[in-house]
Amino acid sequence: MPATAPLDTSAAAHALTAGRAVVLPNPSPLTYVVTATNPQAVNNAKGRPTGQEVALWVHQDTTWTDLTTHLDLTPSALHTATTLLRDQMVTLLVPVRTDTPPPAWTTPALRDGHLLLFGARWQPLTPLLDRFPRLYVSSANRTGQPPAATAPQATAMFGPDTPVTDADTLRHTGTPHAATTMLRITPDGDLAHIRSGAQDQAHGSDPNRYLERLRKTTDS
Repeated sequence: MPATAPLDTSAAAHALTAGRAVVLPNPSPLTYVVTATNPQAVNNAKGRPTGQEVALWVHQDTTWTDLTTHLDLTPSALHTATTLLRDQMVTLLVPVRTDTPPPAWTTPALRDGHLLLFGARWQPLTPLLDRFPRLYVSSANRTGQPPAATAPQATAMFGPDTPVTDADTLRHTGTPHAATTMLRITPDGDLAHIRSGAQDQAHGSDPNRYLERLRKTTDS
């Protein structure tokens, strides 16, 4: 099956409409994620406190555009953030403005004056994502367990009440997988490494090597 082929997401769509959490795939080497239209459902599925912050999934251009006037980023830094979210598919902490605070629906993703954002838009999920422009998301794991790298792992971890969209035929399940790398961007576009993940691990043990490569990529 080509990687552009749509997936059977009917069960996921039904659950999301009902306000329940679902598990969705990412392209390798990223693991699966758990997502919902409300942050409480994400945290309940993961077995952690309902008030814990979750990432806002800015997979829609309109959602991203709605946020940009509330972000404390120069135009150049905004371009960098867009590239990191869309092309690099990292999880990104983005500073918010104090004079124009972001909308209330972003509050579950707010951490110390930064929004926790995830922006991947994998082509096989496009029909589903287009139906649900506002989602909250986290790694597909129960507390204390590693994120699910395959659909069977996700099903075993979350149980029958959380639908899992199986995309393993489109992924390289025999290779190492990890959750996303987390970065923080400053108002002028500088980057800090916050959490190791699939993207930086591919570049060795020193995260500064990964950051240097990113700076060259986003400046080009």
